[in-house]
Amino acid sequence: MSPESTGQNEHYLTVFWRGFRTWRGNRPFWAGLFTILGGLPIAYFPYANMHLGNMTIAMSTTAGAGSLIIGVLLVTLGLTMWFHHIVRVFAGVAAILLALISIPVANIGGFIVGFVFALLGGALSIAWVPGEAMAPAPAGAPEQWTRQDDDARAPEYGQEFHGAAPVPPQPAQFDGTVDADGGRHRAG
Repeated sequence: MSPESTGQNEHYLTVFWRGFRTWRGNRPFWAGLFTILGGLPIAYFPYANMHLGNMTIAMSTTAGAGSLIIGVLLVTLGLTMWFHHIVRVFAGVAAILLALISIPVANIGGFIVGFVFALLGGALSIAWVPGEAMAPAPAGAPEQWTRQDDDARAPEYGQEFHGAAPVPPQPAQFDGTVDADGGRHRAG
């Protein structure tokens, strides 16, 4: 074993961080995080009490239960984006709709903070697309093998490919000016 070998003597935090990065890269992590962070102030502020000296200011409204439901649903949608990323588009659309509903229901969407985070999380969830797997590097390939290198080596369209027949040429497009009689119809 050489002193340059990796993997056996790595610190457990390095191994954990590498695993977390892999897990995070396979799902809409930031979308889920922003959606969860958007749901927390929406659910919290209607039940919060602020103390100024001997005076207590309650920010509760008559729609406290509605804002609690919206906040819990946003947290649930954020967790769904993390652990069941197949339904990311549904979760993103639902997060955006709940963020919009939170404006009149939950203290202006958790004093705009929850609204912005939930809206951003929903948009990121809709926009996230899983990455494509990289093609395995052929024997003798350089260390930094990329998909662009693989596409550059692919045969052009119409060339013979492993003994297949060549692609026949495309027929010419119809030229309407040949049949036209001075731009008029034949009947007229």
